[in-house]
Amino acid sequence: MNVQFKKGVLDLCVLALTAWEDRYGYELAVMMSSKFEVAVGSVYPLLNRLTLEGYFSTYLKESAEGPARKYYKLTERGHKHLMELTSEWRSFSTSVDQLIKEGVER
Repeated sequence: MNVQFKKGVLDLCVLALTAWEDRYGYELAVMMSSKFEVAVGSVYPLLNRLTLEGYFSTYLKESAEGPARKYYKLTERGHKHLMELTSEWRSFSTSVDQLIKEGVER
């Protein structure tokens, strides 16, 4: 998948995947990678930025598989941002789909 396509939607994907369940960074990377290629190393800077912007709070949780994991919990501000991004994405993707149909199906 085109790198520029992914860059624009990674925030939305990370926020959406944490909407109902707290998650840790590697888990998010694996979940997104099941749909499109995502480098694990690109997820952590994104999570740090979103945390600094107030969209996540974090906490450590012990893991049976190794050291404690840092979990990301969506804040109220994060939920609001997710709803805004989701609305923008739906409008944008609908518009792009219409333009593609107009161009391809002529």
